[in-house]
Amino acid sequence: MLSEKSTDTVRATLPAVGAAIGDIADLFYTKLFEAHPELLRDLFNRGNQSAGLQKQALAGSVAAFAARLVDHPDTRPDVMLRRIAHKHASLGVTREQYAVVRLHLFAAIAEVLGEAVTPEVAEAWDEVYWLMANALIALEERLYAEQQVLAGDVWRTWTVAARVEETADCTTFHLVPADGAPAPSFKPGQYVSVQVELADGARQIRQYSLSSAPGSPVRSITVKRVHGAAAAGPDGEVSNHLHARIATGDALRVSAPYGDLVLRDSAAPVLLASAGIGCTPMLSMLEHLADTGHTAPVTVLHADRSPADHALRADHRALTHKLAAASACFWYEAGAEPGDGEGRLDLAEVAVIPGTTAYLCGPLPFMRSVRAQLLAKGVPAADIHYEVFGPDLWLASAGAPAPAPATASAQLQ
Repeated sequence: MLSEKSTDTVRATLPAVGAAIGDIADLFYTKLFEAHPELLRDLFNRGNQSAGLQKQALAGSVAAFAARLVDHPDTRPDVMLRRIAHKHASLGVTREQYAVVRLHLFAAIAEVLGEAVTPEVAEAWDEVYWLMANALIALEERLYAEQQVLAGDVWRTWTVAARVEETADCTTFHLVPADGAPAPSFKPGQYVSVQVELADGARQIRQYSLSSAPGSPVRSITVKRVHGAAAAGPDGEVSNHLHARIATGDALRVSAPYGDLVLRDSAAPVLLASAGIGCTPMLSMLEHLADTGHTAPVTVLHADRSPADHALRADHRALTHKLAAASACFWYEAGAEPGDGEGRLDLAEVAVIPGTTAYLCGPLPFMRSVRAQLLAKGVPAADIHYEVFGPDLWLASAGAPAPAPATASAQLQ
């Protein structure tokens, strides 16, 4: 809980800090990487930094956390904190790195806001920072303990047992532990981080959803090659490296599984809506539902450019057919076949059963649209869950409807 004195100061200065948070974030990263170039080389996502996406996520999360402390002093935004903590844990973030971030963040705040940063203002925002940092540290250390790894030491060597070209730009890598030991358990919907060494010596990390069922001895990730022109940024360094250079028999450094968007064990109806490569966590959820004999209705929805671009399309249908009461509908912008929808996903003709729990994964515009349609059909906001691939910009996009409960990701990626 923020102290009364600091609450008044943060409330008074939040508009000024919020208005300048973009400049503060830019300067913070400049200072951080000048002092610690190894963080940009081996921890942070260089593509997101180049495109400015990570800076937006940082700005949204800092502003959201401070505003929540001021507006709801007796509660803590645990949903937001859990999401960040899972991202951090998958990267191996440690307690010591928070002090490094604090040093350069506050230097940036002081430089951007100048004389407005009085000792009282600095003290209040320092309290905000450590409330957030200490909460994250506690959550992350608990996550490390659950996976029985040392704080920050989340990596293990895996072997590529097989690779399958799903589409022109999507490849599935089937992985087994290199030491022959059992694979760690995970929950359907979770992801792993994959670290690769690039040509310039950088060890870049990216997260990929596990698309296999938790009970399988083989772990599967499906990687979409990122083309810079389509993604409004540079070509994906890690995705292109995996596509071009990783073959069957090669070794990969893979983290323990993390992620807070997981399928809940429940007898309630389920709706799984995805777009593009967002289908991967849905495949894990579908296979788990089939393996556990789920009998309640399951509605499977997916949108893509075309059937040829729909990675794991055959698996998507086959797993749906294995369930006792499931239906699938796919939408394609081009090349829709008989029985498919044309254009964007539209729930107008889709029956949403009362009591449904919905899971969404895909680009932000897609998830905002589907969420709005689900709300209009009477699904409570608390029963709509989502996953963002990359920095979570729900709160960083001006005019965007905030999810309930509000979340944002400020992972140190």
